[in-house]
Amino acid sequence: MMMKVFHCPARHGYAVETSPFISQRVACAAAQFYGLTGCGTLLVLEETEVGLSLVRSTQWSDGLFDVSWSESNEHVLVTGGGDGSLQLWDTANHSGPLRVAKEHTQEVYSVDWSQTRGENLIVSGSWDQSVKVWDPTLSCSLATLRGHEGVVYSTIWSPHIPGCFASASGDGTLRVWDLKAGACRLAIAAHQAEILSCDWCKYDQNVVATGSVDCSVCVWDLRNVRQPVNQLRGHTYAIRRLKFSPFRPSVLASCSYDFTVRFWDYNQKQCPLLDTLEHHSEFVCGLDFSLHVPNKVVDCSWDETLKIYTPACLSAPTENHGFDTRTT
Repeated sequence: MMMKVFHCPARHGYAVETSPFISQRVACAAAQFYGLTGCGTLLVLEETEVGLSLVRSTQWSDGLFDVSWSESNEHVLVTGGGDGSLQLWDTANHSGPLRVAKEHTQEVYSVDWSQTRGENLIVSGSWDQSVKVWDPTLSCSLATLRGHEGVVYSTIWSPHIPGCFASASGDGTLRVWDLKAGACRLAIAAHQAEILSCDWCKYDQNVVATGSVDCSVCVWDLRNVRQPVNQLRGHTYAIRRLKFSPFRPSVLASCSYDFTVRFWDYNQKQCPLLDTLEHHSEFVCGLDFSLHVPNKVVDCSWDETLKIYTPACLSAPTENHGFDTRTT
């Protein structure tokens, strides 16, 4: 397995996301001193034939914990910071953030840009237990949604249903929200421990996965939440982030504080674990699939590295040829 590595000394990676427009481009949100103190850095990288080159490195006064690309402008990103603010960046503008919005009262741990056609919104989740929805200017929040009784670690828009997103919290629940109604439509007691990540299946509007401090990934069918479709076990410490593949309907990846990245096929009931990669020496916090190159993965870790690779377990040809993130 060929792997390309970028070293970011004194910066500990929290999140990575591949560009929806430029196949070789990836963004990484990182922090000094493991995010406990110090500043943050937004890294924009370009994959080349021989490795990864730095396009832009921008500093922020507090740790950066998440990043998401605009779905309408190839140069624009949003990040979430430890000072409770969201920052809007333009990779073609080197003078600083386009805008900063600070309404959250504690760390912003999650940001996500909506993917459905005719909609251009950002959702953020914070340690202040609230979720906020913004327009792309970040002028002021359009809605503040409350209901979680713990830190909101993860917020993710449905790639299928406009105005719908999921959130995961330290209170052990997964919640599905309807923005038009301004209300939680479904609350699932998904784990008996903190949930650090959730993601929506790219092929099925009813399937959402959660990753927890209890070391398990649970895959849920939102039409019947009495028990998960599958519970994926193998990690030995908390699962920090998980992502569904955009090329294989039942495949997802998870990364963990156990220093590993694992790949799963949740349709395989007996042996869903496809592979375990141990190529980091610290917590693996960021993870994403390429939307352009089948089965290419990028991850980042507290060991000050970002890595791009195609795992052997996914290198076989697939009948699927990706999906349009701007679904109706």
